[in-house]
Amino acid sequence: MDPELVIRAQRGDGEAFASLAVACGDRLHAIAHRILRDVDLAEDATQQALLAIWQNLPALRDPARFEAWSYRLLVNACYSEGRRQRVWNPNLRVLRDDETAGPDDFGQVHDRDQLERGFRRLSIDHRVVVVMHTYLGLSLEEIADTLGVPPGTIRSRIHYAVRAMRAAIDADQRPSLREVAP
Repeated sequence: MDPELVIRAQRGDGEAFASLAVACGDRLHAIAHRILRDVDLAEDATQQALLAIWQNLPALRDPARFEAWSYRLLVNACYSEGRRQRVWNPNLRVLRDDETAGPDDFGQVHDRDQLERGFRRLSIDHRVVVVMHTYLGLSLEEIADTLGVPPGTIRSRIHYAVRAMRAAIDADQRPSLREVAP
């Protein structure tokens, strides 16, 4: 992000802030959607984050750290939205009749579905670190700095998130009692 643009926005330049919002809005929304797994909640979290960015921008000490700082505000907004509504709402996409899936596509859909179910079972804390590490490509130290927690906490959260997702996938693959019973 251009530090000059951030400085202008800090001084109250509405056009500069609008440019910042346009530049980072889609990325913030994509991150929120990956964390919350719901389009509407992600939109609300993104709006909350942009409002918090506008309100707190004058207090930002280092304009070069704008991106990491905005991620922290977004994560806080995701926590708020996650607490507000904990009900899972599936996002369904209707396929056209002429779309045919090849034999390989069904395996990919099954794998993606298993990962999605496992990911939805994670706490927001765990989702945040997984998204920041895998989607944003941030190092553990960068995530720790962004979230304001020790690097060991980030390592622990990633470890337990991966373990929980594996357990969820393993549980989904086990036959149910109905399938086993005669």
